[in-house]
Amino acid sequence: MIRALMEKSLVLLKPDCLEGRKCGEVLKRFEEANFEVFGVKMMRLSESLLREHYSHLTELPFFPEIQGFMQSSPVVAVALRGENAITRIREMVGPTDSTVAEKGTIRGDFGKDKMRNVVHASDSVENGEAELKRFFTKDELHN
Repeated sequence: MIRALMEKSLVLLKPDCLEGRKCGEVLKRFEEANFEVFGVKMMRLSESLLREHYSHLTELPFFPEIQGFMQSSPVVAVALRGENAITRIREMVGPTDSTVAEKGTIRGDFGKDKMRNVVHASDSVENGEAELKRFFTKDELHN
């Protein structure tokens, strides 16, 4: 497989993933699905980073709740790549609302609701590239 043809995605292991001690299990699932981890770091999210990342939600009344949750503990940012990564990762993760996610998906197995849903995953190739640039410097990613 030629790396240039592989898709890239950002996955954030959210505060509930860390609190529930599921980081290893989530990463294991991605690696067993043949995704390559080419960047990983734990970080606290600043208000400006959250506003940029969730720019489509900042004007909604529940944004302060999202911000509070995402800043309640560090998150683990993971850069993944693989063939057809965006679609495959989103299938593994399941729908945003964990209450309707099928068992066997990450959110179906570990999530609680729409916000406490364990992970964020890029929803398009374009967003994957933009989100990776938002969360990682070039030097933090393995070629």
